[in-house]
Amino acid sequence: MSQHYDLLIRNALIIDGARRPRFAGDIGVRGGRIADIGQLQQARAECEIDAQGKIAAPGFIDAHTHDDRLLGSDPAMTPKVSQGVTSVITGNCGISLAPLVAASPPPPLDLIDDGGAFRFPDFASFLEELEGRPAATNVACLVGHTTLRVAAMSRLDRAATPEETAGMQAMAREALAAGAVGLSTGTYYPPAAHATTEEIIAVAQPLKAYGGRYVTHMRNEDDRIVESMEETFRIGRELGVPVIISHHKVQGPRNRGRSSETLALLRQAGERQSVCLDCYPYAASSTILRADRIALSSRILITWSKPHPEFAGMELAKAAERLGVSQEQAVPMLSPAGGIYFSMDETDVQRILKFDETMVGSDGLPHDVKPHPRLWGTFPRVFGHYCRDLKLFPLETAIYKMTGLTARNFGLKQRGLLQPGYWADITLFDAEEIGDAASFDAPTQKARGIDSVIVNGVPVWREGRSTGARPGRLLRAGAAAERAAGN
Repeated sequence: MSQHYDLLIRNALIIDGARRPRFAGDIGVRGGRIADIGQLQQARAECEIDAQGKIAAPGFIDAHTHDDRLLGSDPAMTPKVSQGVTSVITGNCGISLAPLVAASPPPPLDLIDDGGAFRFPDFASFLEELEGRPAATNVACLVGHTTLRVAAMSRLDRAATPEETAGMQAMAREALAAGAVGLSTGTYYPPAAHATTEEIIAVAQPLKAYGGRYVTHMRNEDDRIVESMEETFRIGRELGVPVIISHHKVQGPRNRGRSSETLALLRQAGERQSVCLDCYPYAASSTILRADRIALSSRILITWSKPHPEFAGMELAKAAERLGVSQEQAVPMLSPAGGIYFSMDETDVQRILKFDETMVGSDGLPHDVKPHPRLWGTFPRVFGHYCRDLKLFPLETAIYKMTGLTARNFGLKQRGLLQPGYWADITLFDAEEIGDAASFDAPTQKARGIDSVIVNGVPVWREGRSTGARPGRLLRAGAAAERAAGN
């Protein structure tokens, strides 16, 4: 008697997400999970996909996103599923949609705001909405320290008082109890830059009890990067929790080549505590428009501007010329605004990407008018440019960096690997064709070579388009996940 599945993927080259060598086989899916992997020629299914000549990999997990609002505004998650992503980590850089009710929050919270996005008085209500209105991808959420500061403090240009710190700690505890996978900070940005190390440690105190992670956009990524790394390691040690350094980079002409130094520090720190990192495969960053980044950058592109939307996509130097002012003077005239900063060296990007503990994260900004191409192109770019063309690492390693490693570091149970019993998040792609099409001039082009994307056993992307399915799940952490599973 032949076996029967809901979905059967035939004739694939399977790479399981654990850096083991690829092998030929079939994948049988039942009840949203992988039931069998092997030679299943006699099996039958409600839906069959012939993956002849294609790689079958675990669905890619985007380790660093700002998709908090995108999950509701575009539940098809087109920028992500079109490049093979099946799960996203939100709430990075200290920026989360909850817990905060605010009509016009300050930068950098405006990176994910539409004038009404910050409407959740607690984290539980935000997670309930995500769960009640599923998207095409799974989502795990961090609670942002900057969001907590805006919610708890009367002024943001100073350190928090003991009472304010206690209030933030209580909100962090509520978020973690509801199912947040950790707490993020963005001390690189002015609202959180005024926080002391002691404030952060106090606010993040509940992390250990809930098994959460400390994820950080550090204070400095240029001249004082080592000092910022040491602060980050100290916070993790005093809290007794895993540390994740967001989009690790070294910026500015004076710091070219310093990734050798920073990665050595990461390796040393990893011998005494849990430390890992993510990065994106580009030598340009993107965030809010800041005058203090001009000296570090060879050029700057404007991604959006509320006072001058006509300048989106234009170089800051040209916009300043049109305004008749210097670039430094143009920034406040254009703000609130966003920018792309060409401030890194390609050799550093490659060295960081190749580092053993480096995950892949897009750090894309979905609501920018002219976004950085990493929003649409990160994962295919790793495969096409860095893996196939430059041979930076084998395909098995590339997949591990965006699946098994990420699931392990964020504690995503039964995700990130192709093995029986795990949830059926699967991406099929052509290893010879896959590549990024998005560019700085045309940043929203779909990737090449993605055949099919399956989330929890349901195809969400086939033949170059969304299927319309929304099978994504909220990936709660700890006891909250156990409670949800029991319901």
